Amino acid sequence: MEHTITAMPTERQPGCPFDPPKELIEAREHGPISRIPFADGHQGWLITGFDLVRSVMADPRFSSRRELMRHHPWVDYGDIEVPPAPPGEFLLMDEPQHSRYRKPLVGKFTVRRMRLLTERVEQVTAECLYAMEKAGPSADLVTAFAKPIPAIVICELLGVPYEDRGAFQDNVDKFMGGETSDEELMAAYTAVQTYLAELVAAKRANPTDDVLSDLTDSDLTDEELKGVALILLAAGLDTTTNMLALGTFALLRNPEQLAALRADPTLADKAVEELMRYLSVAKTFFRTALEDVELGGQTIKAGTAVILSMNTANRDPERFADPHTLDLRREDGGHLGFGHGIHQCLGQQLARVEMRAAFPALLNRFPTLRLAVAAEEVALRPETADIYGVKSLPVTWDV
Repeated sequence: MEHTITAMPTERQPGCPFDPPKELIEAREHGPISRIPFADGHQGWLITGFDLVRSVMADPRFSSRRELMRHHPWVDYGDIEVPPAPPGEFLLMDEPQHSRYRKPLVGKFTVRRMRLLTERVEQVTAECLYAMEKAGPSADLVTAFAKPIPAIVICELLGVPYEDRGAFQDNVDKFMGGETSDEELMAAYTAVQTYLAELVAAKRANPTDDVLSDLTDSDLTDEELKGVALILLAAGLDTTTNMLALGTFALLRNPEQLAALRADPTLADKAVEELMRYLSVAKTFFRTALEDVELGGQTIKAGTAVILSMNTANRDPERFADPHTLDLRREDGGHLGFGHGIHQCLGQQLARVEMRAAFPALLNRFPTLRLAVAAEEVALRPETADIYGVKSLPVTWDV
């Protein structure tokens, strides 16, 4: 029997900042696929089950092209024509355009190369924790820890001057945080585009030892390099920042799990994977059917919009035992936190290195770390944000 969810939820249950909105959990309980109306009245589909989400992400019959994404759960575009993605912004493209941009990058983010960065990541982490301790005994963990670690690492990797990272990250926050006006969003996006155009030109004229300079030897144009740099920098900053902050919040709210990680640093690898599953900060993806597709007992018509609910897929009871429990020793891994298919996160190994270093270092440096406010007072990003997380995380510790 076909199930319908009345609208895409815009908030989570009070006191449950880590769980998906209850409407999505209830939809999953009815089955892995539901009908859903979009803001403009379009009747689309919501996929909440692990197996179906995974299959759609690997199915070329479902498109990621921006110009086909005319329907949005919260935005009515009216008669506005949605343009194709700008050159280089390959997350919003299908093959073969997608591979043209992704292929030159694959060798830059291998497991081996990212592991070679471990020592530098550990150094950056130690420097941030030292500064946090010196300024303490209280801090906003977002600004003191979660933002600077990935910002410094990705900016060094891509060749963004250190002094520019603050302004760049502020603008990224504005167009990915889900809380700015259209005018502010466009101003921030334009500022980032202008900055990256100047950076690409500088790398072209005077290459240095970084990924962006390496890419100037490819056949990509300056405009394409600008788009590629935007994808890498925005993704490398926002996702890991929110995983570090929200992940720490989750550990503080699960003291037994926190104690286990502090006592056994070898749990770090499993902890990273479990936090990725449990939190699913990249919570929603969109696809458009290019042809009629039979899926989960339903026919998805060509041109129909599909929402992929990553946070319910990663909490699917048919895939994970006791899915709403954070368990750092979990054996049934294989989450979709980094996506799947051709668009699977290119920087996932870098994110793993950063989290693997940062979480244990934080917990060991501050053995009495705790929230400085009630958990209910922690400011959360809205569901409309591209990446879920906390706006700030006030913490304190004993001196």
